[in-house]
Amino acid sequence: MKAEHGHSREEIARRLQGSRKEGRLRDAVYGGIDGAVTTFAIAGGVEGAGFNSSVIIALGIANVLADGFSMAAANYLGTKADLDDRRRLYRVEQSHIRDYPDGEREELRQILQELGLSGGVLEGAVKAVAAKPEKWISLMLASEYGLGPAEPNPVAAALTTFLAFMLAGIVPLLPFILGLPDPFLLASAATGLVFFTIGASKSIWSLSPWWISGLETLLIGSCAAALAYGAGSLFRG
Repeated sequence: MKAEHGHSREEIARRLQGSRKEGRLRDAVYGGIDGAVTTFAIAGGVEGAGFNSSVIIALGIANVLADGFSMAAANYLGTKADLDDRRRLYRVEQSHIRDYPDGEREELRQILQELGLSGGVLEGAVKAVAAKPEKWISLMLASEYGLGPAEPNPVAAALTTFLAFMLAGIVPLLPFILGLPDPFLLASAATGLVFFTIGASKSIWSLSPWWISGLETLLIGSCAAALAYGAGSLFRG
């Protein structure tokens, strides 16, 4: 059975270094799915109401720009809040180590005990970690507050969400913009393909087979599109 990653000294060092960088998968999936869903929902709603393609194009482009920016801004602010909280907790632990060193060493000792250390090995580990305040605080943040090693990056999170939203969100509009025959049918097929592709891509980082992950995302997106089309049909003249 092929291993998921290498185990040489160099490969381990690179992998551990990479674990300190925050991934952008969640932001890309979040932006891509929402971009495709909301833009196609507009196309479906307007088509259901019986308006012409120019209305779909105008509202769709407005949605891609405005809603994409809104999502990016919301993700930026949410990620920034996480970063601010992390830095606050860092300073809390920093002040506790300075003002209550004995108590913090006891916390460190108990954390390392839970990892299976005991006796002289435990005391040696406590002494070694306590000699490096940065490592000490990082361990406390992970064990006491459940925080990962990577600091959140609000700008990268916002840009990833915005770009994914725009790329996926423009797809349902292309048949209308290009003036293709049966544009709504083509937009439906293209959007379904986007849903399925995003879902299938997620399987790289999950245990689900690619086709199950793709179908799951396709089903969720299709339900949203069907609801929008149905709502628009209520206003058909």
